Amino acid sequence: MTRSVQALAYVRPSVLESTGSGRMLGLETAGGLTPGGAEAHPRFFSGFLASPQIAARGLLAVADVAAARYHQLTRPGSLDPVVTGNGDRLRFESFSGCGGVYARLDVLAEGLGGTETGHGTTNVDVNDPLREALSRMTGDDPLHLRVGPGELAVTTLSGAVVEKKVPLPDRWLRGFAEAQVASARFDLRAELSGPEAVRFVRSLPRGRARGRGPLWIAQSGRTLRPTTRPGAGAVCLPGPDRLAALERVLRHATGLRVYGPVPDGTLATASAWEATLPGMRLTLTLSPDPARGFSGEGGVLEALATEEAAQDAELVAVLLAWEPRIDPADLAAQAGLTVDRVRAALTRLGTAGRVGYDVADAAYFHRELPYDADRAERHNPRLVSARRLVAEGAVELDGTLATVTSGERRYRVRELEGVLDCTCQWWADHRGRRGPCKHALAVRMARQGAAAVGAA
Repeated sequence: MTRSVQALAYVRPSVLESTGSGRMLGLETAGGLTPGGAEAHPRFFSGFLASPQIAARGLLAVADVAAARYHQLTRPGSLDPVVTGNGDRLRFESFSGCGGVYARLDVLAEGLGGTETGHGTTNVDVNDPLREALSRMTGDDPLHLRVGPGELAVTTLSGAVVEKKVPLPDRWLRGFAEAQVASARFDLRAELSGPEAVRFVRSLPRGRARGRGPLWIAQSGRTLRPTTRPGAGAVCLPGPDRLAALERVLRHATGLRVYGPVPDGTLATASAWEATLPGMRLTLTLSPDPARGFSGEGGVLEALATEEAAQDAELVAVLLAWEPRIDPADLAAQAGLTVDRVRAALTRLGTAGRVGYDVADAAYFHRELPYDADRAERHNPRLVSARRLVAEGAVELDGTLATVTSGERRYRVRELEGVLDCTCQWWADHRGRRGPCKHALAVRMARQGAAAVGAA
């Protein structure tokens, strides 16, 4: 597994401290991108939080996920949460070490007291002393939040004094992107009030035995009931233990919304669980299996395989302006593309960490993750293998059929209504549910190359 080391440099540790006018939560930033370009320590926000105790608990929940491995219960190095300023809100994001849980806290305009935020994305330092201080917070005394260095630090910066180095595997990067793609296929499946949400989450089984099938949840009156088989409107809950971070904010929740795709038979699917809070939303997105992260789901591969999507992504990227909600129709009009091509371009931009997806708004949002997320494309195993097959001349095209020679075997790939299927074991096992196999990807690339030659 390819990995690198991510170095995060901060002016000083983040801290919660008392001031003459109340409390100050200073979140220090590492390097990131803003509309003005790269900055060593960008500043996004300075103002009072409307619900300080809830915001503190929401931030802790995001930090919990960043530090967790839900499959193999060991404590890895934790990548500090990512924060994005979108003008009208702050978004705090994290991804679990096992690559199976994505968390995001959206602090909306009403949660920020109506104060506007800056624009850009960076990491914020969430250290152990800060976590302890936030966990001890009680009451709703005024809390001033500062994201970025204070005025004095801005005028006296002479180099970082705090540095963290954490491993950053390619699988983690791919999973972060795949979680966004999976979310874009979700619909709202169920909704509970705050009290019902508390009762439901606290009633969930813990430590489900390995080998048992996935747990399914269905709306039943004002509550949700577990079921062993999916039905109309059901949503999969793969690994109830992975909702543990919701308990940080549950008693403050005004409701719980559950999102998921249309069930595909009895196979487990990903799902998203959103706690609605005063002026905020905390969302956890779960992979289809606790033992399987998002990195192998393959939802981005079709978009990565075509040069058209790559060119469209370059054009669309220029038009992004840190919007909290991206309108594909508006982008299509600006770029002179179809809406479908814009959606494919957004999928590709998601693999580079340049857009995320908000299930509550049913819309992409612009952000620029502060690491070399293009590695997720360069080192994707199926994509690399498919490109090698094309370069070796292993693909023979014959109308809607194709033959791919891989090693000592030959595989038949057939296209039906725009969908490719294959005679390989991967296709037999997954039937396209985890994206195309390397042979189908190679055929897609070869056909695109043949079409380009024909057009020339």
